[in-house]
Amino acid sequence: MNTQAVNINSSLIWSVADLLRGDFKQSDYGKIILPFTVLRRLDCVLEKTKGAVLSEFESNKNSPPEALDRFLVRKSGYQFYNTSKQSFVSALDDSNNAYANLVNYVGAFSDNVRDVFDRFNFQATLDRLNDANLLYMVAKQFAAIDLHPDNVSNVHMGLMFEELIRKFAELSNETAGEHFTPREVIRLMVELLFESDDEVLSKPGIVRSIYDPTAGTGGMLSVAEEYLNRLNPDARLVLHGQELNPESYAICKADMIIKGQDIGNVIFGNTLSADGLPAKKFDYMLSNPPFGVEWKKIESVIRKEFESKGYEGRFGPGLPRVSDGSLLFLLHLISKMRPVHEGGSRIGIVLNGSPLFTGGAGSGESEIRKYIIENDLLETIVALPTDMFYNTGISTYIWILSNHKSANRKGKIQLINAADYFQKMRKSLGSKRKELGENDINTIVSLYGKFEDNEHSKIFDNADFGYSTITVERPLKDDSGNLILSEKGKNKGKPQPDSSLRDTENVPLKANIQTYFEREVLSHVPEAWIDHDKTKVGYEIPLNRHFYKYVAPRSLEDIDADLKKVSTEIMELLREITA
Repeated sequence: MNTQAVNINSSLIWSVADLLRGDFKQSDYGKIILPFTVLRRLDCVLEKTKGAVLSEFESNKNSPPEALDRFLVRKSGYQFYNTSKQSFVSALDDSNNAYANLVNYVGAFSDNVRDVFDRFNFQATLDRLNDANLLYMVAKQFAAIDLHPDNVSNVHMGLMFEELIRKFAELSNETAGEHFTPREVIRLMVELLFESDDEVLSKPGIVRSIYDPTAGTGGMLSVAEEYLNRLNPDARLVLHGQELNPESYAICKADMIIKGQDIGNVIFGNTLSADGLPAKKFDYMLSNPPFGVEWKKIESVIRKEFESKGYEGRFGPGLPRVSDGSLLFLLHLISKMRPVHEGGSRIGIVLNGSPLFTGGAGSGESEIRKYIIENDLLETIVALPTDMFYNTGISTYIWILSNHKSANRKGKIQLINAADYFQKMRKSLGSKRKELGENDINTIVSLYGKFEDNEHSKIFDNADFGYSTITVERPLKDDSGNLILSEKGKNKGKPQPDSSLRDTENVPLKANIQTYFEREVLSHVPEAWIDHDKTKVGYEIPLNRHFYKYVAPRSLEDIDADLKKVSTEIMELLREITA
């Protein structure tokens, strides 16, 4: 099934909106369509083993619940089952009893699937459709769509969910980017994450864990699993995630159930305020946290952990400003890195430009960057093209972090400018106008792997991004121009500083502060001095500056010639009008 078929199938599913129009608000369409899509998918998945499950249920229905569950899971071939004698399709054979049949059918799923439909609030959806006399027609339309795994793979099912959510987000004026990340961006992240470990991951029977604290519909986890399966069919990737949005969580959990993953590893809730996997450490981590979303609602919980636990908690290095919590997710991931003696961890996270440079020395953002860089965790930052995401056209960056860097990368940070590697989409999807092609991904991964200085890749020492902010003081003088001296304290007898003339200078970390001060300040203001008590060390990563290319302005002669040409054309047009 190709991408075109995915779009056709998702359009077919979304055509249910025509039935809903007038009786339901546009913002409600997704709340109806998404759970019905999941229900039809699960029904198709269980189709082949339906008879075996029912036979096993009849034979062992008096067994203890735990034992019966194990029997039925084994017969179904999945981590879930349905004990209803009806299927989704047969439940609609009697149009007058469609409501009761569907309620009974959904209720006959195993507990893990019923939780999915509870998160969708599906019972209320059935009630509303039934009251509007639309339930049978809507359900019948879904029953006609074949979502069997033989026809629609898990990969393409994920693409269909993403397309549906995007349309739903546009209609309800929500942010589609909070729900999922473009698949080609995920693929790039996964290849960068696994590239240095390909040899280890190729070993027979290897088992690794991966975690996404903003799992959405599970796209990142799915792509990572698919990549590892292609690399080594005998390898196993144990998926973990947490998601705040109920509908996205339900889709993610349904996807994990079908894949045979332990869905106890998929948690519902706010990762930052209520970590659902507090004791877990992971081999790999991926995340695309929401850009520029404030964390004021959970500020008290975050600050309490910061103040009471410090570095024993997740946020010891510092807290960013309340208006953007993306760096909190990065700190959360770092806290879940395996110790190096246990194999270490690698992290891939998508961030906007703000975490690169927002906040001066001593600010929460700078302290977080300082902690990351001075602990040699930051490996690579890749600048992506603009217009890559569904909800924003801003610049975005992939950060790769590791606590077990290869020898040649220790103490180094690689910056990659991939802004020119893209292909234009034939049709825009929201703000997404560009996509990464196969060659683009291969080129970027190659730049990362070669670890060389060139036009698109630059290698720096960690200290290259650090600086000392020094406070430059100048003496306070009276009206006659005489120095006013301090009369007490440690500065007694020394000139008092004039706060109105106070200034700061950022001195590169590799530079000698005194030498810099004498060259850049004392040569102009001989009476100035440094207040060393106020010196702070900060870090920023001005990626774009390092890839800036100077373009010489056009010559005055060329500009003048163009102006004369345009003036001549205007005069000729005016003569034609007035003639």
